[in-house]
Amino acid sequence: MSMGKLSQSFICATYSDSVSTFIKSLGIALALGTSSAWALNPPEPDPNPTPDLPVTLGTCPDYRGAINLPPLEGPKRKKFSHWQYRYLSRIGAPYHMVHDEIVNPSESVTIVGKFDYNLVTHKDLEHEVVHAYLFGAGMDKWEYLGNYKTDSDGKVHVPVQARPAGEYIVRMIVEGDLSWADGFISVVPKGQETVLFDIDGTLTTKDFEQVGDYLGTSVAASWDFAKETVQAYVDKGYRVIYVTGRPYWNTRDTREWFTSVINLPQWHLRTNNDGGSPLGYDTETFKRKYLTHLQQDKGLKITRAYGNASTDISAYADAGIPASETWIIGKNAGNKGTQALHDGYRDHYMSVVQSTPDAMCRNQ
Repeated sequence: MSMGKLSQSFICATYSDSVSTFIKSLGIALALGTSSAWALNPPEPDPNPTPDLPVTLGTCPDYRGAINLPPLEGPKRKKFSHWQYRYLSRIGAPYHMVHDEIVNPSESVTIVGKFDYNLVTHKDLEHEVVHAYLFGAGMDKWEYLGNYKTDSDGKVHVPVQARPAGEYIVRMIVEGDLSWADGFISVVPKGQETVLFDIDGTLTTKDFEQVGDYLGTSVAASWDFAKETVQAYVDKGYRVIYVTGRPYWNTRDTREWFTSVINLPQWHLRTNNDGGSPLGYDTETFKRKYLTHLQQDKGLKITRAYGNASTDISAYADAGIPASETWIIGKNAGNKGTQALHDGYRDHYMSVVQSTPDAMCRNQ
């Protein structure tokens, strides 16, 4: 990501308050330079990334398949093939990520890892070796998926053969410095009932708190009873997915926020593939297309959705989610026939979520 692209994005942005916050935070981080320990050394990925979850029945999501991970004997460290990455990996923190995928039973999938370094420049790791491993439902040890060389965009494409229904974790490890990232594959039957959450301004109290998290200048606060609301749906057997306009290179910090701040499972997180700006690009189109894909191609039944922005309202409506099951928090609450949430989730949790019936999979 070039500073020129950042500047252009800021000039064009209409969210003046958010942009101002970002500029101030970026200025702090750049002024700190290499002394900003969190910004240059973001937290390591959690080696056991999902909190303890209740047993689920039938075809309900069973997240136990990829928790309590067995030891992984990864690759031996070897020097990077290119000298510049030996230097870069020492001075710039890794911001690797793996795109989560949802597939149906009997479907194979290609899962994509993206590897780069440095908070500001996000220099791609090109033409270097990455090793991939899989663990999940019904397995007692890690399966080696092979080694792959990153392309000119810092990406690897790892094919995974069809798996039984359940949750799986894919770990990708860079051979040159043993830095790594996790992604998740959810193998789900069609018709599985799902609840959707946006993140910024929906689970967090402000729409641009990702910036403080990313730069290490602050930690995003969550709305009152946001955690309890999400956990209640998990307990009732619903699949919970998170779809956010955050750019892909913010994935690592987002996962860290879920596990260390709000203590919620990471599944299933989909970030915006556009990495040119922290403001993202055409968030509404991105969300509409992805939600349509989940429903039409993968057969998920999105029974309820949460958001905060006008783009959430439009994207959810265009994806066929009824306004009666679209809950909006903040200044857009109740717009276009949606259901209004004010000042957190406590009242909603008590009056709506607790009385929501269990997912149908509980009766199978």
